[in-house]
Amino acid sequence: MTAYQLTSLAVDDLFEIWSYIARDNREAADAVEDAIYRACAFIAQTPFIGRVRTDLTELPLRFWFLPSYPNYLIVYDPATKPLQIIRIIHGARNLPPLLR
Repeated sequence: MTAYQLTSLAVDDLFEIWSYIARDNREAADAVEDAIYRACAFIAQTPFIGRVRTDLTELPLRFWFLPSYPNYLIVYDPATKPLQIIRIIHGARNLPPLLR
């Protein structure tokens, strides 16, 4: 059984990230995708490692930046089983509307 599950929004986010990067460099897109999957597995093992961001949402979500690609943010709900990856987004985006 997988320790985490991507929501449909997170699946769409991952596809958009990969597609955007792959336009210039498919190997780089694969590397970012792999880093995201590794980070999701890590978060599932240590779900309270991320930060709560009440400035972005009142929902009980946590946020984790990818160590090797800090522009990307994984938004997840630590209370769910399996752990729900809610969104995977670039940190420069307008986050509050994406988290409603």
